[in-house]
Amino acid sequence: MSQGFDPKPFIRTIPDWPEPGVQFRDITTLLENARAFRCVIDTLVQRYFEADISAVVGVDARGFILGAPLAYELKTGFVPVRKKGKLPFDTITESYQLEYGTAEVELHADALQAGDRVVLVDDLIATGGTLLAASSLIKRLGAEVVEACAIIDLPDLGGSKKLRQQGLKVFSLCGYQGE
Repeated sequence: MSQGFDPKPFIRTIPDWPEPGVQFRDITTLLENARAFRCVIDTLVQRYFEADISAVVGVDARGFILGAPLAYELKTGFVPVRKKGKLPFDTITESYQLEYGTAEVELHADALQAGDRVVLVDDLIATGGTLLAASSLIKRLGAEVVEACAIIDLPDLGGSKKLRQQGLKVFSLCGYQGE
């Protein structure tokens, strides 16, 4: 987790959404605050500025909100990982487990090249399924995930641990224990 900017005061917690017992971490309040949003992007830019990044890969949909300005500031391209059926060209697909069932994400087959170095971005790390699937797609194209990053980590749900067990470096700005 970050040693700098603390986004927690700008994140709204919504109890029992989308179902009873869930503490939903809503980043829209952070995004609405110009200073807080800028601090998040600036923190990520500082972290990756000298990392020789070829592209920023953002996961549908909140990873797009963070990934696009990060890519702009790093003077590199932005690559979207989308939910199945949303990309218009040749794609590669990866399935992953949800709490109740499975889902699929896709990446354009020509989005990355062998040897590219990418930062993988999403808003939150929960069970890790989406980020693991996105990482798999990136690796299938021969690119390297330098690090997976998010604003929030929910370590008790095991996602960041799973990512690390798969050899990924993980960075988050804050974490919430017990949720």
